[in-house]
Amino acid sequence: MERDLTSAREEYTRSGLREADLAPDPFAQFSRWYDDAVASGLYEPNAMVVSTVSVQGEPSSRFVLLKGFSVEGFRFFTNLGSRKGEDLAHLPATALLFPWHPLERQVRVEGEAVLLSRADVDAYFATRPRGAQIGAWASHQSSVVSGRDELDRRWAEFDERFPDEVPTPDFWGGYVVRPRLVEFWQGRPGRMHDRLVYERAGDHWATYRLAP
Repeated sequence: MERDLTSAREEYTRSGLREADLAPDPFAQFSRWYDDAVASGLYEPNAMVVSTVSVQGEPSSRFVLLKGFSVEGFRFFTNLGSRKGEDLAHLPATALLFPWHPLERQVRVEGEAVLLSRADVDAYFATRPRGAQIGAWASHQSSVVSGRDELDRRWAEFDERFPDEVPTPDFWGGYVVRPRLVEFWQGRPGRMHDRLVYERAGDHWATYRLAP
């Protein structure tokens, strides 16, 4: 089956981004745009694409929820035995993408994923809903399963095993992505988009514009 999508396009007219608009550092700028995404009612504005590379050099991407950010970087949590966990154990270089398309915006992050401390992981795990805590135990993330029944059976087993407090699995952890580069992309008419970049230069951030 073949479908022609050559006419599938929209004209971007919502806004612009100039050098004078930028905050002093990418975290402050990201905070501004994140607040805009929340205020717009965007569904799960903290959803981001995380891209990794395997030991064989094969790239892969998936959606993960951002669970915090600061001047240290961008945080997320996952099963360390998952494909992304195995990839990052081999090569900690990673890229993030925030696809805020309804706002005609995207943010790209390139950097290094560093494991969070067990104290940080335990503190976050304790905030998860019970169902999600049980799910972390029940799912061998990225492994092949026989079917939905196997997943439901394992979830029920761990629900029974932990009737009260659910401990953090030892195979579950988190990362902070420490960026070396953050790009803010704003759609503009005629595909003349604004692409403004912060790149780490020693102890400060250099900024520059890229052609669209």
